[in-house]
Amino acid sequence: MIFDAGGGDHEQVVFCQDRRSGLRCIIAIYSTALGPSLGGTRFHPYPSEGAALADVLDLSKAMAYKNAIAGLPHGGGKAVIIGNPQADKSPALLHAYGRYVQSLGGRYITACDVGTYVGDMDVVAEACEYVTGRSEAAGGAGDSGVLTAFGVYRAMLAAASFRWSGAGLDGRRIGVIGIGKVGRPLIDLAIGDGATVVATDVDPAAMQWARANHPDVTLLDDAERVIAADLDILAPCALGGAITDDNVEVIAADVICGAANNQLAHEGLDNRLLGRGVLYCPDFVVNAGGVIQVADERLGFDFERAKRKTSEIFETTLEILELASGKDVTPTEAATHLAADRMAAAADNA
Repeated sequence: MIFDAGGGDHEQVVFCQDRRSGLRCIIAIYSTALGPSLGGTRFHPYPSEGAALADVLDLSKAMAYKNAIAGLPHGGGKAVIIGNPQADKSPALLHAYGRYVQSLGGRYITACDVGTYVGDMDVVAEACEYVTGRSEAAGGAGDSGVLTAFGVYRAMLAAASFRWSGAGLDGRRIGVIGIGKVGRPLIDLAIGDGATVVATDVDPAAMQWARANHPDVTLLDDAERVIAADLDILAPCALGGAITDDNVEVIAADVICGAANNQLAHEGLDNRLLGRGVLYCPDFVVNAGGVIQVADERLGFDFERAKRKTSEIFETTLEILELASGKDVTPTEAATHLAADRMAAAADNA
């Protein structure tokens, strides 16, 4: 069943259901102006179909801007599967999902996101050719967390250069929310560059990883304590909506630069951050390393080629921060206008 369902500027929103496997999912395609839409599959126990729809619409739009800013030949799309990935995921469900992606004829190419992993994409690929983020054994690139973290690190370097006119993170204090597949390599990179790290995660195993691998990391028991901590850079790397009306005024960091999608609970918060002098690096610019990797997989993955492309996040971030400063707008506005111009130009030339 295909209909607008409140999708606004979205090209296509598809609600999918397979009763035999229990699959309930929504696929949203925001734009194909620059090429086939590309974005991950989020498997999450949403409280309602409405909440799932709101999330997939936001995420697919963010993917369109992310792919445009990264200079990729892809539009933006996203999928959400409604359910508990620990209890509801099965090969039959993933195969059913793959058949729905296949039915779109290449307008949407899927990959991993929260709640889905490389092995899941291998299973989806058994029923669908429009899959990336697969394992190396299945001909894919493997986990994208390493290059996503590298891109965040490069954005941090750009923000540090812009804010403090200095190279590197030596002596900076960085707060990481989420010690997962991006947070872990990001902590490695930050500490390797001389930074000190404060971190948290809801998963006890993730906290134990930090204790075992980086005993000098200061671990706090919840995200709000990290947000309020005395930091140079705050890096939200878990689920979105970390910055809210309730905590925006207590942020002590000079810079926000993290991997999570949709870090601001609503659009108006970037203006409040700007008013407080907090430099917000737009998440869809900062976290593009993962999508750069999965896009490269479609060409026959070359890690060094993908890493070189990801390294360009430094220049892109710095360009956006300078553009925002020169035009007296938020970095989000500057990045959004740049991405929208690229999509509009592609549409006009189609």
